[in-house]
Amino acid sequence: MAHSRAKREIMAKSGKNWIQGAINPEHKGALHKDLGVPEGKKIPEKKLEKAEHSRDPLTRKRANLAETLKGFGRK
Repeated sequence: MAHSRAKREIMAKSGKNWIQGAINPEHKGALHKDLGVPEGKKIPEKKLEKAEHSRDPLTRKRANLAETLKGFGRK
């Protein structure tokens, strides 16, 4: 699978923490806001599951990304 030039540049600049460069800091907490969960609190699994099947495509994408990132950072 070929990566786009922009993705390769993000990954090269950030090195090990490439995902932090891929997520826009202006959108921090957007999923919490969409789901009505205060920032700093963990999003309940049921709400996250429901958001993955939302009618709103942006909420769906955010929920899928959250589910994907949940497994990151564990060694």
